Amino acid sequence: MSRVEKFYHRLIVWLLLVILAAPLLATLLYALSSDWSNTILPQGYTLKWFFELWSDSRFLTALGHSLLICFGALLFSLVLVLPAMFVIAYYFPKLDSVMNVLILMPFAVPPVVSSVGLLQLYSSSPLMLTGTPWILIGCYFTIALPFIYRAISNNMQAINLKELIDAAHLLGASTWQAALFVVLPNLRKGVFIAVLLSFSFLIGEFVFANLLVGTRYETLQVYLYNMRNGSGHFTSALVISYFVVVLLVTWLANALNPERG
Repeated sequence: MSRVEKFYHRLIVWLLLVILAAPLLATLLYALSSDWSNTILPQGYTLKWFFELWSDSRFLTALGHSLLICFGALLFSLVLVLPAMFVIAYYFPKLDSVMNVLILMPFAVPPVVSSVGLLQLYSSSPLMLTGTPWILIGCYFTIALPFIYRAISNNMQAINLKELIDAAHLLGASTWQAALFVVLPNLRKGVFIAVLLSFSFLIGEFVFANLLVGTRYETLQVYLYNMRNGSGHFTSALVISYFVVVLLVTWLANALNPERG
């Protein structure tokens, strides 16, 4: 590739980045402005909206609820899916094609339709789960399942799971010892990717959260929806804070990843 081609390639990449970042930068600018109505640039700058937001106990509670539900659903998913995937990959590899269809089933039904059915099932005894975080954790499990399954399945194929298990057997390890001490450490990258993809999707989920729990267990997206009629500066600060939270969680997960770099 010549220097001219490299220059144009970099120019196109930077232009795309600017275009993608422009809405976020405009939102940040509006969140930092004290007044911005009839001028090209804000007439003044302030951190008032961010201080007001982060001193709001309702916002902090909603943020805590969202993080708790997301990480609870991800933990629940990994605990259930990892052993099942190991059994399928090692003992029943032909079932993988069936699983590829089954994991997509939650996306075949629109969330609004699913919510109506769930409301009818879990709004009365013996399982009254509507308005509680438990029903959201269950819903988020079905949403995260395709991301987790595909990422870890690809990782299992890359490490050649059968050969690793057979080699561990030759060294005297049992199947479950091989799974825990040989296979699982090699799945760190797949688990890491699965968790990040799922988290970035779940933290922004609104339909299930709004219809199934609403303000009874308010999440970040429901809080954002309920504050839509307030100050535009305040909601802009909320959007930027939401983006920063996702960015920080991603950075922290990457920092804790032993295979980074």
